[in-house]
Amino acid sequence: MATNITFHPGSVDAAERAQLLGQKGITIWFTGLSASGKSTIACALEQHLLHLHKFSYRLDGDNIRFGLNKDLGFDEASRNENIRRIGEVSKLFADASCIVLTAFISPYRADRAVARQLHEKAGLSFIEVFVDAPLRVVEQRDPKGLYKKARAGEIKDFTGISAPYEAPETPEIHIKTDESDVKESVRIITEYLSKQGFI
Repeated sequence: MATNITFHPGSVDAAERAQLLGQKGITIWFTGLSASGKSTIACALEQHLLHLHKFSYRLDGDNIRFGLNKDLGFDEASRNENIRRIGEVSKLFADASCIVLTAFISPYRADRAVARQLHEKAGLSFIEVFVDAPLRVVEQRDPKGLYKKARAGEIKDFTGISAPYEAPETPEIHIKTDESDVKESVRIITEYLSKQGFI
């Protein structure tokens, strides 16, 4: 851990940046089981926000696990570090007045709480979206065949099968994807953002 470092504040603060760019930074944190619909909804929401001319960016396994976090495995310690780094990166995006969408299983409440606290300490908004689908539904979807492999013992520590998923207790938004399609899910989130003055 580095000790001989000093934080150097910029000449532009978050409030000035938000005023100049015409939007507030916020992190929308999608959490849920694999195949619950997190990335699909986040992709659709990102496109919708861009069409509204809102500066937005999506973080998910494709642009994090193959780059920034390619050195991490899937054991509990690595998963914790994965989420810690994502929390830090999303905080930077939000500080830049970006609407950042993170789509990760992020199975542990404590890790998601750390990400929230990082934002709140910096005066940044954090919205937790629980993308909820029953295990039977996500196993039926199983687009990558991961649940089948996990049931066969080919994947260790697979969330929902051999590793825990701690569902959010008080998420800002709760979407049940066995009841709401992608279009409806985007509408629900967009309506929330509008009511809260983010868009």
